[in-house]
Order: sequence, then structure tokens, then C-alpha cells
Amino acid sequence: MTSVLLDQALRLGLATLCGFLIGINRDAREKTAGMRTLALVALGAALVTMTAISVPEFAGHADALSRGLQGAIQGVLAGIGFIGAGAILRRGKHEELVRGVTTAATVWMAATLGIACGLANWSLVVIALVLVFVILMVAKPIELWILQRFGQTDSGSADASPPTGPETPPH
Repeated sequence: MTSVLLDQALRLGLATLCGFLIGINRDAREKTAGMRTLALVALGAALVTMTAISVPEFAGHADALSRGLQGAIQGVLAGIGFIGAGAILRRGKHEELVRGVTTAATVWMAATLGIACGLANWSLVVIALVLVFVILMVAKPIELWILQRFGQTDSGSADASPPTGPETPPH
């Protein structure tokens, strides 16, 4: 019984840690979803996954377990889309400026890492977490260098600054 509780605590704890670590990056960049949000998303995804694989009715029935787990994962990923969509903002009248797509993607990644932790697939968790940080910390400077090198500006990117001036038309 104690080893089962330790295993459950490890899965939930590491999922929470994954979300928390990704959230540090988002908080440092003053983005919408930060440490607490992403830690909760990853924890919730792990909990749903672990709950699905521990349903007593599924024990000894591989088909039922597969359907239950698949349904749980699909539910998490579909539901997390609503949270991610809330992080995406669109501004502008004629030229659209979309912001928050990376934050929405980090919310989605926190959920997928939570699922992987819930399934105790530790090698995938570690590899994916490292890749998330490479993407969040290294990809932007590389992207900017490539754009500068080939003479393109950053004005059309999703991370561009909003236009200056009044937000609403004059009366």
C-alpha cells in the first residue's frame, strides 16, 4: 500500500513540477498563464489519466482500459483547448495582431506532460520537458537572428508589439 501511495505521489508531484517549471518561463516573460496555472493544468491532466487507469471495472479488461484511458486523454486535450483559447488575444481593426499563441501552447504542453506523468512514462517526460525549455528559451533568439539575417522584420510575428495610438475610434 505504501509503495502505491509513493508511486501516485511521484506521478502527481512530477506532473505538478513540470507545469511549475514551464510556468516560471511564462511568468518571467509576464505572460497570461504562469506557474500556478500550468502546475494546476499538469496536475489535473495527471490526475485524470491516473484515475482512468485505476478504475476497478477496467482491471483485467484490456479493451475497456484502452477505451477508458483514450477517452480520458481525449477529454483532457479537448478541454484544455478552451483554456488555451482564452489565452489567445486578437487585436486590430484591419491588420490582425494575434498574441498568446505560445502561452496557449504551453498550457497544452503542460497537460500533455501531466498525461505522461500520470502514465509514468518518465523518459518521455524528461525529453519533452527539455525540448519545451529549448523551444521557450532558445528558439526566439534563433528566429530573430534568421529574420534579421535574411532581411525580414518582426512586425508580422505573433510576438510583435501592439500598434500605438488610440484603441477605439474617435466619436
